[in-house]
Amino acid sequence: MTDNAWAYRHSLTTMVAKLGATQIFIKPHCPWQNGKIERFTQTFQTEWAYRHPFTNNTERQAALAPWLNTHDNERRHTALGGKPLASRLAPTSWLGTPRN
Repeated sequence: MTDNAWAYRHSLTTMVAKLGATQIFIKPHCPWQNGKIERFTQTFQTEWAYRHPFTNNTERQAALAPWLNTHDNERRHTALGGKPLASRLAPTSWLGTPRN
């Protein structure tokens, strides 16, 4: 689910189709319908993007994967009763890697 920005309406359409996914959009002028990604973006900015000053893009890239792993597999989420996001997945992730 995405908002109705030009990039989502046009640029992602081909990629979504190649993945075999279905693209759905929020109602125009209703950003609250996209609340989960808005919350993720806020967390992403405060806990990763702006938490430490990165001196170059290589540092920034190296820090992203560990943060995402922590966010998805270790960080407790109140909306899930204190469980990590990965607890909502099947026993293996979509990449085929066993989850701990």
